[in-house]
Amino acid sequence: MRDGFIRVAAATPKVRVADTVFNGEQVVRLMEEGYEKGAKLMVFPELCLTAYTCGDLFSQQTLLDGAQEALRQVIRATAGKDMLVFVGLPWERGGKLYNVAAAVKDGELLGLVPKTNLPNYQEFYEVRHFCPGNEIPVEAAWEGGTVPMGANLLFSCKNAPGLMIGAEVCEDVWVPCPPSIRHCMAGATVMVNCSASDETTGKDAYRRELICGQAARLVCGYVYANAGEGESTQDLVFGGQNLIAENGTCLAQSRRFVNETIYADLDLERLTGERRRMTTFPAGEEIRRADHYQVVEFSFSEPDCSGALLRAVDPAPFVPHDQGQRSRRCEEILSIQAMGLKKRLEHTNCSHAVIGISGGLDSTLALLVTVRAFDMLGLPREQICCVTMPCFGTTDRTYSNACAMTKRVGASLREINIRRSVTSHFEDIGQDLENHDVTYENGQARERTQILMDVANQVGGMVVGTGDMSELALGWATYNGDHMSMYGVNASVPKTLVRHLVRYYADTCGEKELADVLYDVLDTPVSPELLPPKDGEIAQKTEDLVGPYELHDFFLYYILRYGYAPSKIYRLALIAFEGQYEADVVYKWLRVFYRRFFSQQFKRSCLPDGPKVGSVAVSPRGDLRMPSDACSRLWLEELDRIHGQENKL
Repeated sequence: MRDGFIRVAAATPKVRVADTVFNGEQVVRLMEEGYEKGAKLMVFPELCLTAYTCGDLFSQQTLLDGAQEALRQVIRATAGKDMLVFVGLPWERGGKLYNVAAAVKDGELLGLVPKTNLPNYQEFYEVRHFCPGNEIPVEAAWEGGTVPMGANLLFSCKNAPGLMIGAEVCEDVWVPCPPSIRHCMAGATVMVNCSASDETTGKDAYRRELICGQAARLVCGYVYANAGEGESTQDLVFGGQNLIAENGTCLAQSRRFVNETIYADLDLERLTGERRRMTTFPAGEEIRRADHYQVVEFSFSEPDCSGALLRAVDPAPFVPHDQGQRSRRCEEILSIQAMGLKKRLEHTNCSHAVIGISGGLDSTLALLVTVRAFDMLGLPREQICCVTMPCFGTTDRTYSNACAMTKRVGASLREINIRRSVTSHFEDIGQDLENHDVTYENGQARERTQILMDVANQVGGMVVGTGDMSELALGWATYNGDHMSMYGVNASVPKTLVRHLVRYYADTCGEKELADVLYDVLDTPVSPELLPPKDGEIAQKTEDLVGPYELHDFFLYYILRYGYAPSKIYRLALIAFEGQYEADVVYKWLRVFYRRFFSQQFKRSCLPDGPKVGSVAVSPRGDLRMPSDACSRLWLEELDRIHGQENKL
């Protein structure tokens, strides 16, 4: 399977109650459609070969014989098809009837998973017809031979690393301790559920939360196929709500009251990588042995998901798209940042804070966070000392915004022009003022940091760092310059999120004058302003030099959060930014990211303290324990191999 993706489907066929011939034909029809669309795993509802609502007809041998004949029809139809199918039917063994999910592939019945939790309350009376299924697999007679039957069956793909499938039936997932917990602890990465869950008011929302929540707590994919139109409406209505979830995220959901097939591509590498990272997630082999699991092996013969992915790839993974959720996230992050700084100020008995205010995004966010922390402590805002330090590259726009912003929040402002001190320093070291090299730039950054530290000593305060996580990932900070502070409030906030935090503050502050300044800061190009302006405008735009931050934040998320290979990140980026960045541009900046990320680790190894706000961070004391002299060779060589090749999305 390419990049660890597997295409799965959940299908609801139109059924006729007790018409096993018709039902088998409908399952086969949908199965063939699924095969044409590249589905490798397809799940059908509970008892769909007979219909769930047969009632006492389940005691009729004619119906049971018809169900087995319909199963034979499905099995024959899978011959030559490279897909695994789960379909529900009643199954007789030892004189008792069981509600099972049959696993079928390539003309063969691989196994039977019986329902272990039978509802017998309210509208359900399954105990009238069925027996609870056995957990430890036994042999069930089939076509002159036997097949394994038991809840503790896992289906493992020999040539798809990380693909192990467990099954449960409807009510099994609604009980306090679902079988899926045991199955995933035993190694299942994908759960399927053949279900017949009727509709009542509000049940659809609960069902969705249940399936997504189960996928989250078990770090698995979950494919849920529900009964729909065609079931008896004598007392119930079935809506056919199919769901495909992955680690808490709903990848696909069908409309209700319309029989539909839904498709999605599960990311097995994401699931297995997450489990590998979580030291609290058990290794499955010992559990399989202790709980007497039986593993049924199968193979896929064709590559999977080589075409367009059937899943959304978010170009801004750090930023929620829903406005309400984004606002809640921004409020939460601002509170985390402010609480971190509040604790540090309390612990050190600091009643003053010192911030280098440039009129740019990062220093703006740091000031807003500091204001919130001071308000929490009940400290006067004028004890926030904002220092503006104009030099060779400072523009009127950023200078004016820095001054206006400081005034509007009620902080104190101190202007220290560093042109003279930097010029004197350059004379000391023999640096030509016309040579605008890295020494020219970094000399200004280090002078500013020295001033901030000394001012902090003067007022008995703390220097609040402004650098963000995207800059730290790229090493876009002057070592012992803006790289250094006494507490870095933005250290785990990516640049794409910094922008939304400032905008959220502007939208909600209730002060028009302050909001207007913040909106203008948002419209200002990102720049360290270390080179002389051209015609009064910013001459040094960061994204022209190191690349678009939206690309780098995308790379950063998938490299650190999931450990994806360069080829997979490249593929996902092409999908996420289709129509915005050409393949060569994506390749160029991805290569820049890897090169800088590895070479600049020494800056991250000695970061000041700062609060973690999200699932990704680069602190050496937290998420990223990376040697400063690690080699990027393997990553860059993989990028070289894919460069110039036609990308098959």
